[in-house]
Amino acid sequence: MPDQSRPGIGILTEAQKNAIVFIQNMFMTLAKDTYASNVRASIKTIVFICVLLLGGLFLSTSNAQAASKKGFEAFLISAPKTGFTIAPGEEKQVMISFQNRGEKTWVNSGAGFVSVYTYGPKYRASSFKASDWVDFTQAAVLKETSVASKAVGNIFLTLKAPKSEGTYKETFNLAAENVAWIPGGEFTLTIKVEKATGNREQGTVSSGQGATTEKKLSDGQASPETDGLSAMVLVRSAKTVMAKAGEAIKYKVGVKNTGTASWIKREVVVPEISIATDNETRNASWVSATQLVINEKGTVKPGGLDFLEFSFNAPSTKGTHTVRYRMSVDNEVIPDFYIDIPVEVTTGAPAIKDEPVSVEEGDVELGNFIDEPVLRIGVLIVDQETDWQIEVACDKDWKLVDGDGAILGEIKKGDMVRAFYQKQKYYFNRGNGIEETQKYLRFVPDSTDAVFKVENFDRRRTRGAAYAFNQFRDTLELRYNAENDRTWLINELPVEEYLYGLGETSNASHQEFKKALITVARTYAMYHFERATKHADEYFHMNSYADDQVYFGYQYETIHPLIKQAVEDTRGVTVNYNGSTALTPYFSRSDGRTRAWSEVWGGDVAWLKGVPAPDDKKKGYKLWGHGVGMSATEALSMANNGSDWEEIIEYFYQGVELNKRWE
Repeated sequence: MPDQSRPGIGILTEAQKNAIVFIQNMFMTLAKDTYASNVRASIKTIVFICVLLLGGLFLSTSNAQAASKKGFEAFLISAPKTGFTIAPGEEKQVMISFQNRGEKTWVNSGAGFVSVYTYGPKYRASSFKASDWVDFTQAAVLKETSVASKAVGNIFLTLKAPKSEGTYKETFNLAAENVAWIPGGEFTLTIKVEKATGNREQGTVSSGQGATTEKKLSDGQASPETDGLSAMVLVRSAKTVMAKAGEAIKYKVGVKNTGTASWIKREVVVPEISIATDNETRNASWVSATQLVINEKGTVKPGGLDFLEFSFNAPSTKGTHTVRYRMSVDNEVIPDFYIDIPVEVTTGAPAIKDEPVSVEEGDVELGNFIDEPVLRIGVLIVDQETDWQIEVACDKDWKLVDGDGAILGEIKKGDMVRAFYQKQKYYFNRGNGIEETQKYLRFVPDSTDAVFKVENFDRRRTRGAAYAFNQFRDTLELRYNAENDRTWLINELPVEEYLYGLGETSNASHQEFKKALITVARTYAMYHFERATKHADEYFHMNSYADDQVYFGYQYETIHPLIKQAVEDTRGVTVNYNGSTALTPYFSRSDGRTRAWSEVWGGDVAWLKGVPAPDDKKKGYKLWGHGVGMSATEALSMANNGSDWEEIIEYFYQGVELNKRWE
């Protein structure tokens, strides 16, 4: 619970003390005045000064206390519209977004974690308590692992309507656990509880985030103006996009400012804030899991036109889709405005299913161990984000070597090397001036427990993240590929160390769920390691983004040590079918059932059949993701209800075996 203490009203600041002394001196001077009329006039003046001086000083102190308490302060960014409707007994999830305007970083676990309590009055029992509430008073925890100062955090609040129809007002407030109620964190939802009339719009627009109920705006049609914000899509690079499943698509859209406010910072963002794996359209070029592109060049005045260019991946399911994004201006999402992109996906099942094994799988029977695989993960495209170069240092001594293994330099711990690729050559500076080689560069530590840091890569500065996430275990490699005409920084490390820094879950989730997810993720990695085809043209097995698996590296494992524990508890275990590594897709949440492989991608995969997801159905969730394999929300519910990690995996992947492949 938040701290119950109140600010000490008896404590005076130095300015207030000095003001009182000043006023006392003024009255002492008055006492010496021999002219009554002067006294009366002076008293009136001093009383007026006292009111202004003391009132201003004491009020300003009070406001300062209200504005920020113990480093916490919030500003409401968005909330559901007033009077949204829920049927009696129905569960519905809404999103409330706040900007962190305090000094403290918000977290969703550990000391001072941020959550939502009932308010007005404090800790009242709510009639809208849902199945995922902690109790009748604590409704939801911050979605993000951490939210830095000035960044935006989100609360996904599930509401279960009472059986009685009517209009309700529900007040909540953000709180830092056992620390403080967060100023600016209070919000009130006006909710209409009434039976569905049958004429509500159903989800007509689908995207990587699932279905939505909002109407589409035609090109040339402006959104309703709200607080000076309104926009319309005027031109676009293509009316309809034809693409293969998962293919990267470059897109350009011209958006006209039809409101009355000027635009400074413009962003294309996903419709909802969610964990990274929710959005299958995420491309490696995105600024973050929720931001496609940011444009701060110039100012777009009312009537002006802004061109936004970004990339996204085509949905993974064959058929007609509408990929939806939104636009944010100066950290405010433009209400009722959407960038809808029709996409015709022309292929079915991902090609990886039918790729031959290029690395010997070995017998996966118990006791027949193989060496732990070493993965190659594309962690960073070296482009304008790092000024087309990398600056690398290590906490242990290390060697700079070329692609043939020749030693180019022996580097002491803490010393930085700058390197880049340009016109068929690799350049590096290890303190002796710029040197060059035609071979790609490898950064190889002298000890196995070393951690490299990419000093000119900081997600806090370039992607608005709460942490830098720029540290990586083991070996790094700088390598250009002609296929996509770009240079990657590749992290080479054992599979278990890779899983330590996996960003697909956090400390907050149930440990049995973490074990299930880690095992499925290990299997996914092993499947691609054995085939080595998905990113063969770029010289790595997987990238660190959501189109493979989200990987943040060493700093993430230090923040979430329980992930590392889940890795150790399941070390070497993979999901297998008929003696081979199984393909184990997973996704964020279902609409009450998972999909068979054949239903989504065509063909047949024996262990990927659709199964019920009763808890997802009970909560009224919409489908986020492709729907094949394990639903993360249903798996988490199973863990919370007592299922162990093996039972969870065997429920979503039928007829599989769990085998330990290496020590």
